[in-house]
Amino acid sequence: MSRIGKLPINIPAGVEISIDGNKITVKGKEGVLTQEVNPSIKMNYDKDHAELTFTIDEDYDPINISMKQKQAYHGLYRALIHNMVVGVSQGYTKEMELVGVGYRVSNKGNLVEFSLGYTHSIFIQLPEEIKVETKAERNQNPQIILKSCDKQLLGQVCAKIRSFRKPEPYKGKGILFVGEQIRRKSGKSAGAK
Repeated sequence: MSRIGKLPINIPAGVEISIDGNKITVKGKEGVLTQEVNPSIKMNYDKDHAELTFTIDEDYDPINISMKQKQAYHGLYRALIHNMVVGVSQGYTKEMELVGVGYRVSNKGNLVEFSLGYTHSIFIQLPEEIKVETKAERNQNPQIILKSCDKQLLGQVCAKIRSFRKPEPYKGKGILFVGEQIRRKSGKSAGAK
C-alpha cells in the first residue's frame, strides 16, 4: 500500500462530500470541486468520524493494471482529494512579483494586462474560478495575488504568467513568486587577460 494513500482525510466542518460510483464531489464555502477516481481505488466515507479513507480493490483488473500502478493511484487520488478538501475549506493563495524597470500589471475583473518590456502589452483572461488582485505601490515591485479553491488550476495559471518573462540569473529580472531566491551568475568578467 502507498504510505500517503493509507492516511485518512479528516473532513472539516462545513465541507460536504458526495460519492457517486467513482466520482467524488467536494463542496465548501470556497466552491465546489469534482474528481473522477480510477475504479481500482475504493473510497469509504465515515460520516460519524468525518473521515474519508481509500483502499485498493485487489479484484479489479479490466486491462491488466499492475499492483504497482494501483499503489501509485492509491497515493495519487488521496493527495488530489486532500487538496480539494483544503481548497474548498480554506482556499489557496499565490503571490507573484514583477522585478524589472518599467514592469507593470493591472487588472479589470479577470482580464490582466502586463507591461514587461516588450513592444506590446500582454493580456490574459483568467478563469472564473480564480480571483485576482494587483498591487502597485511606490518604491516596491508590482505584485499580483491569485486566489482559488482549485490548486491544480492555480498552479497552471501561475506557470503561464511566469512564462511571459521567466526570471533570469544575470540581473534577476522577471516574474517570480514572492520570497523566491534566484541563483545569480556573475556574467562576463571585464578585462580578462
